[in-house]
Amino acid sequence: MESDVLAALWAADGPLTARDVRGRLRGDLAYTTVLTILSRLYDKGMLARHREGRGYAYEPVRDEASHTAQRMHSLLKGGSDREAVLARFVSELSEQDERLLHQLLSGHDGILPDNRRSPGER
Repeated sequence: MESDVLAALWAADGPLTARDVRGRLRGDLAYTTVLTILSRLYDKGMLARHREGRGYAYEPVRDEASHTAQRMHSLLKGGSDREAVLARFVSELSEQDERLLHQLLSGHDGILPDNRRSPGER
């Protein structure tokens, strides 16, 4: 459910109240359930909030790409055989994703060279 709430917030043009989030979700979640999920995400540091009326409006502190990349790093860090995990990941990429990854790693996109870190810094 947290991922559905985050997806609704990422798709929004700005901060959303619990009622707004509930309206964007599929299914019939109770308002209090949505409020609980938002509060937990806020407590985890994943959302920012500001007062709006008697409640709060919430927005993600990171964009979806940053959030997903952080999750991938955490999973990789938690594995016992980093090389095997990376090898399996790369072997299962589509040809298009493989080309994109190669382009990103070689710095031909103009993004990575300034942000590249040595393996010991990860």
